[in-house]
Amino acid sequence: MTIDTPDWVRDAVFYQIFPDRFAASSRVPKPGPLEPWDAPPTNHGFKGGDLLGIAERLPYLADLGVNALYMTPVFASASNHRYHTYDYLTVDPLLGGDAALRELIDSAHARGIRVVLDGVFNHTGRGFWAFHHVLENGAGSPYVDWFQFHPEALAGRRPFRPYPWATDVDDAPDEPALHGVDDAKGDESIRRLGYRAWWGLPALPKLNTSNPEVREYLFGVAEHWLRFGIDGWRLDVPTEIRDEAFWQEFRRRCRAVNPDAYIVGEIWHEAPAWLAGDRFDAVMNYPLAQAIRGFAAQGHLDHGVVGAHHEYGGRVHRRDGATFGIELERLMQLYDPAITAVQLNLLGSHDSPRYRTMAGNDRAAYHLAVLLQATLPGAPCTYYGDEVGLTGDNDPWCRGAFPWDEAAWDRAGLAWTRAAYAARHRLPALRRGTFAVVGAVGDAIAFLRGGPDGTGDGAALVVVNAGDARVDVPAFAPALAGRTLVDVSLPDTVAAPPVVVEADGRVSVPVEARTGRILVGA
Repeated sequence: MTIDTPDWVRDAVFYQIFPDRFAASSRVPKPGPLEPWDAPPTNHGFKGGDLLGIAERLPYLADLGVNALYMTPVFASASNHRYHTYDYLTVDPLLGGDAALRELIDSAHARGIRVVLDGVFNHTGRGFWAFHHVLENGAGSPYVDWFQFHPEALAGRRPFRPYPWATDVDDAPDEPALHGVDDAKGDESIRRLGYRAWWGLPALPKLNTSNPEVREYLFGVAEHWLRFGIDGWRLDVPTEIRDEAFWQEFRRRCRAVNPDAYIVGEIWHEAPAWLAGDRFDAVMNYPLAQAIRGFAAQGHLDHGVVGAHHEYGGRVHRRDGATFGIELERLMQLYDPAITAVQLNLLGSHDSPRYRTMAGNDRAAYHLAVLLQATLPGAPCTYYGDEVGLTGDNDPWCRGAFPWDEAAWDRAGLAWTRAAYAARHRLPALRRGTFAVVGAVGDAIAFLRGGPDGTGDGAALVVVNAGDARVDVPAFAPALAGRTLVDVSLPDTVAAPPVVVEADGRVSVPVEARTGRILVGA
């Protein structure tokens, strides 16, 4: 099968935004009191960020080097994160409604910035109109098969528990148990609630995606917003819909509307079967994030924070240059090159502690990680606020409000992010060139991004030293034989003379502690 991925993603630098926490516009009226912007985030509080606030901050994002946005859900919902959808065809009024999304998309596109939305199609919120219809009418609702109810619960042999309190979630003594329910098979929510819920959470009833009407409804939602102007979908927990045909049809329908639509799945592990060309273009590249974290943070890793995370625990460990290089080579060969080139290369997200917190709040660890993001194959993605120093442990702490008081910014982190992304935009090899590890010593690594024409013309040699001492990194790059290499500007780096690649392709590159260099032909 020919692998077809959107060409524009190769040139993309993404920025992930949690809309309630990025920026608020005075043009979006709020219906009542809000949680103070600068107060610590909570699970249920709303800060009041909105889509017009994002539109008004596009100059800041463009200056950072961003040319693609990924936003967590924006559709009507009764939660601040909006993964509890109750209307897939309406933008939440607190975010400014459909008109605000229209303005944001038009303003972003005018600046050459793409917009990708979050699609939550495995489960709804309990306020979703079809679920509410069943709650009111039971087995008499024509939408009963849109969800996964137990027939005895629907028949009234025991009450629904869509809003259970902690003290009444188990079967009461006078209520007969539902037949055929096996908690070991993931049916605990059916026993407790009368319907299957995602992770057993009452607020998240699971859709029955094997139902043709449900499938058609969801495909129609995806098509509607692509026609509205979005540039792709990030798909929430897609492996929960264990149905190849569903996602194959999803891709076909999306591409029929927009042949350049980017389809990226939230899959935390390696997923070759999902990236064979018939479902997704890419996944959120958490395995690469884990490898980068272990190398760039080195001894600064906060193992307590990392180990407590449901996915990172046991998967993130310190890597020297050689072991990091081996892991990079493995990950870069895991998928077809057309897939690797468009992977969403993140460092953290709304579902994990912030990168700096996991890295012991070490500034250099962030600088090195961003440099690697900017120079490795795939599309780099900054989680909002990382560039100015936001920290935070697991949800809700990783979802704090963006500090628009510039006095609170980490200026060095911002400057480094701008410079790294500027280098990526300037050098085609960093976006479209071949990749090869060409050297490693101690806690340092060198890799070559080949010129797009397959020769040394336009190639870039990237050397990163995550160690605590200056080191000369030996590399072997025959494609650059006989060339003089000079640095691409990065902030706060020690001025270094050009290096010359020997006739046999060997070169030794001096690199100061906890920094890196991007070298190109003079």
